[in-house]
Amino acid sequence: MASDDLRATMEQVGERFDLGEYEIDAYLTVLEHGDLTASEIADRTDIPQPRVYDTVRSLSDRGLVELRESRPMKVIAVDPDEAFSGVQSSLVELVAELEARYTAPARDTEAVSLVKSRSTILRYLEDVVAEAEYELVLSLTPSLLERFEDDLRDATDEGVSVELLVTPAAEAPDPERFDYLDVATTARARRGITTPVIAVADGEYSIYATQDALRDDKDRYGVIFNRSALGFLVSGFFGTVLWTTAERTLAADGEDRPFPRRYASIRRCVKELQELDGDFHATVEGRDIETGASRVVEGKVVGFSFEGGERVAGMTIDTGDGEVTVGGQVAALEDVEAHEIRVGRDSPPGR
Repeated sequence: MASDDLRATMEQVGERFDLGEYEIDAYLTVLEHGDLTASEIADRTDIPQPRVYDTVRSLSDRGLVELRESRPMKVIAVDPDEAFSGVQSSLVELVAELEARYTAPARDTEAVSLVKSRSTILRYLEDVVAEAEYELVLSLTPSLLERFEDDLRDATDEGVSVELLVTPAAEAPDPERFDYLDVATTARARRGITTPVIAVADGEYSIYATQDALRDDKDRYGVIFNRSALGFLVSGFFGTVLWTTAERTLAADGEDRPFPRRYASIRRCVKELQELDGDFHATVEGRDIETGASRVVEGKVVGFSFEGGERVAGMTIDTGDGEVTVGGQVAALEDVEAHEIRVGRDSPPGR
């Protein structure tokens, strides 16, 4: 290592030891010669003679040199491996702790974040899965499915409805050997390595990343929508572009889910209810299309619309005072834009 590089590195270490310029100069000089007197240190550095003794005693206090009280006093370098042995392990532990804190999602700061670190993207993915209370949609590679298998199993065990897309389809685990219903309510496979990695919890907290970003490609990135109104973009993209173009269904078990059910996606809600018999009652929290004001609609579900290959969905609810049409995010033709839908069999579920 060149002298300038060594000095730059030592300055960085010096900041952590609170070493000043004189301490750094004296230490590097003693290291180079093995042992020196105070006068020799002054001759070989720019340290003023009156400051040399204070400087070397400071180094001694830090365990970097030994002082031999002779006439003249000798300053002897301690083997750096010995001098820094304890520091090395401490720094390793410190860096590991800082890394853990750095990659942990700081979700209370910004609604939208751009991340480029593979480890950070994986941490956010893990966090989105863990945060889902009732609905989770994901697009994962087979390797990511393996990585998050236990987390997804925990989510389904807790009653979270999981819509899982595995891509590329050619590499998806064989349903005869992998129990998809352990980790998902419905699982599909989609062709192509260009399908992005996506996770959306309850229609709000979401992440979008390219597969390249998870292969350590420095030119790629991930986008986090933290409880942002923009999160519906990821959910909508998943539902209309990715999910509807999946080539095959790997597993589906929507009929066995108990009522009441909660939905963030009206598309998912309408699709599931249309496949079941009987009457349904709903409580919808959202906002009025005309005024933008918050609105709650309760009543019996009396109609569905499901068009464009699962891309456009809606429902009609009889409130007792008239019928109200409900659409998904950014609805324009219906009366209400739904943010959360609760469905029961005999009566509208409470909030």
